[in-house]
Amino acid sequence: MNERAQRLLKTLIERYIADGQPVGSKTLSMLSGMELSSASIRNILADLEGMGLIASPHTSAGRVPTAKGYRLFVDHLLTIQPLEELAMRELESSLQPDSPQRIAQAASTLLSDLTHFAGVVVTPQRSDVAFRQIEFLRLSERRILMILVTLDGDVQNHLLTTERDYSPSELVEAGNFISQHYAGQGISAIASRVAVELRELQGNITELMAAAVRFGQSSLGSPNDAVVIAGGMNLLNVRDLSEDLSRLRELFATFERKTELLKLLNQGQDAQGVNIFIGEESGVMTLDECSVVTAPYSINGMVVGTLGVVGPTRMAYERVIPIVDITARLVSSALSY
Repeated sequence: MNERAQRLLKTLIERYIADGQPVGSKTLSMLSGMELSSASIRNILADLEGMGLIASPHTSAGRVPTAKGYRLFVDHLLTIQPLEELAMRELESSLQPDSPQRIAQAASTLLSDLTHFAGVVVTPQRSDVAFRQIEFLRLSERRILMILVTLDGDVQNHLLTTERDYSPSELVEAGNFISQHYAGQGISAIASRVAVELRELQGNITELMAAAVRFGQSSLGSPNDAVVIAGGMNLLNVRDLSEDLSRLRELFATFERKTELLKLLNQGQDAQGVNIFIGEESGVMTLDECSVVTAPYSINGMVVGTLGVVGPTRMAYERVIPIVDITARLVSSALSY
């Protein structure tokens, strides 16, 4: 596309995001700041429509962006707006060091409140795959990062809360002992053995092993419990979605099941920063009219989960993207304290 076409597309999408009405050539002529005749603008719009970037609703002479148009806009034409100071203070004050579950709940609620869409957070992965090695890393007093290296070389990170503080040497000793005696098994799978053998172990190893087993047993619930969703009802107030109640019900059913959402959000763990799925890009049929903006978060630099926002394709990307990005950074900071 030439510069004129890019400028008109950017103007059209920004206008449509602002008021949700199809944008006509006369409006574009006034807003674009370019001295083009209505005929020239119509010709450019026809080209953009031929590229599949905009479409003409049957009820209007104006144009609306397609998912393909939004993608080009987000990737190449978007001007990100800095987050306002009030929102920054609200984020910073609400995401203080705490348990991962409470931080996840706070983050999903904040994402929902700030964007008026649905906020979603995938908490650190909990699965009982067999491990090859286990290590313990002190984060702060009574907060320890348990690092599992699985048999196939995958690395999982889980946060433990213990009853007392541990020295680095105690953590190394416990990790070495558990790796030597229990490698090849899952944490929850060794619970029955540990019940007997714990009595024979040294005190520091006993307590850490007990904490690890408690974690493993709690992980036996549904993996869908790892997805925390807040503000789904906000989407009832989004005109683009609420006009089709049957599709909205299907979307809420997706939120209830969580499986498709979990799979989609897990894709975001490999992203470098913010990742955006627009319409059909998500691969989830009920999200065809939605955009999902995600970002990974970490503990001490190791990615452990994803958070994001689910809203209509007609969202203010320039504002939602920095909200998701900064929230992920603050959650990482709170968990790594």
